[in-house]
Amino acid sequence: MPLYRDDAVVLRVHKLGEADRIVTLLTRRHGQVRAVGKGVRRTTSRFGARLEPGSHIDVQFHTGRSLDIVVQTESLGAYGARVAGDYARWTAAAAICETAERLTDEGEPALRLYLLVVGALRTLAEGSRDPGLVLDAFLIRAMSVAGWEPALTRCAKCGAEGPHAAFHIAAGGAVCAACRPPGASHPSSETIRLMVALLSADWAVAEASAPDARREASGLIAAHLQWNLERALRSLPLVDRAVGESASSDRTDDGRPAADRTASAHLDPRRAAAS
Repeated sequence: MPLYRDDAVVLRVHKLGEADRIVTLLTRRHGQVRAVGKGVRRTTSRFGARLEPGSHIDVQFHTGRSLDIVVQTESLGAYGARVAGDYARWTAAAAICETAERLTDEGEPALRLYLLVVGALRTLAEGSRDPGLVLDAFLIRAMSVAGWEPALTRCAKCGAEGPHAAFHIAAGGAVCAACRPPGASHPSSETIRLMVALLSADWAVAEASAPDARREASGLIAAHLQWNLERALRSLPLVDRAVGESASSDRTDDGRPAADRTASAHLDPRRAAAS
């Protein structure tokens, strides 16, 4: 069987038999790869500790009939192990890995997303930025790579220059008064500025944002992602958002608090755009 080698991030693992694991990885050149790590659950395994979610590795594979086989690994960054003792950072890392898995297909190269994942996990491991902001920056940039970037400075329907006061998930983002569908939410202008900053990596603006804006932006980003994925992410409801309770009085067109509408997307992404 031919061998090949690549850099990769471990996205997910699950048990196979008594001692093996099936490992899902996002590689630099080969896209998503599912492979078997033989004997990695044994305490005597040479590289079992390197095949944990969030690990950045140099890995060699045997090409198999259905699943490839992990032959050798070298650690490039044990990011998962470094954040495992911090709940906020660990849950953010889990959401990043789950999102990367949902956005990639086996055998389809995804270099830009791979680099985003490595950068986000490295930043979480360094602990230099708020985990919630790191996660939201990753999610909105990953959507941009996937072609789902939300409209923030122009109307998602007619393209009219903003800023616009309404935001509608199914419409694709911010909408002008003429195009606003029923049920659109009305996020604060600071929330939209924060989302623009996260998309453009303007950390000075992002880190100066208020707790209310962070909470509202997180809800909109999560709702927009899950609407386009057409499924909920299991890890998002577990993410620790330590930004305090929102005191925002923003309302949707039907009189409900905007935060209630966007937060519901964690369980049912389609509810966030219900009319």
